[in-house]
Amino acid sequence: MATKTANLYARIEPDVKEQAERILSVLGIPASNAINMFYKQIILNNGLPFDVKIPAEKPVNMAELTDAQIDEELQKGYTDMVNGRTKYADQTFADIHKDYGI
Repeated sequence: MATKTANLYARIEPDVKEQAERILSVLGIPASNAINMFYKQIILNNGLPFDVKIPAEKPVNMAELTDAQIDEELQKGYTDMVNGRTKYADQTFADIHKDYGI
């Protein structure tokens, strides 16, 4: 393993740093190791290891909706079902993974 002698200084939004480090802590990965892994993926992919794009739509965050807005979203789903605009769950999850990079 190569000796780590280079330093990286970056400015990052405090809340982004805290959220990411909280997740990394649960995973047992120090931030410096995660950054090193990210850089290695950049090298392996000869670019960023994920698509950089603006999604067509953001998923609806149900926690931020009022009761009336939740009813409206449920009605949209019901209308789609009645009109035959449905697809299998495995295809839906595949689309979500592709569209949102998760």
